[in-house]
Amino acid sequence: MSVYSFQTIQKVPVSLEEAWSFFSHPKNLAVMTPAYLNLKFTNPLYGEEMYPGQVMTYNVKPLFGIPLFWMTEITHVQDKKYFVDEQRFGPYSLWHHQHHFREIPGGVEMTDLVHYKLPLGFLGNIANSLFVKAQLEGIFKFRYNKVEELFGKWVNLD
Repeated sequence: MSVYSFQTIQKVPVSLEEAWSFFSHPKNLAVMTPAYLNLKFTNPLYGEEMYPGQVMTYNVKPLFGIPLFWMTEITHVQDKKYFVDEQRFGPYSLWHHQHHFREIPGGVEMTDLVHYKLPLGFLGNIANSLFVKAQLEGIFKFRYNKVEELFGKWVNLD
């Protein structure tokens, strides 16, 4: 049984409040998702900020334009520190995504930590090696670039 993980870290030249305000609003997931995935919410998004127990459903097209239903739940939220989304139904056997925010001089350090497992045993492991891992890395590279586009590039003053 293979559980995979990866981590991304990005420094952003904005206040903690501004970063949290953007990333804690569920509608902004669509802004941070590559267009080719064609993410479409299929349920109403309640509230201005996410909250523990919030469920989001959407369709995505990660492979050959085939639509997949995905349901995630926000399981943990600590204001201006972190939130966690977990898959309840969808393409993974396990999806656990932590989003951490830390104020640093000149801005915010954001850390994403993802743990995931694919279905189908060794076939899932092969799929991960052939395309899933690379696709996830591409999605998070897109997000990195989108954050720079929206909030500016980090300038290291050291």
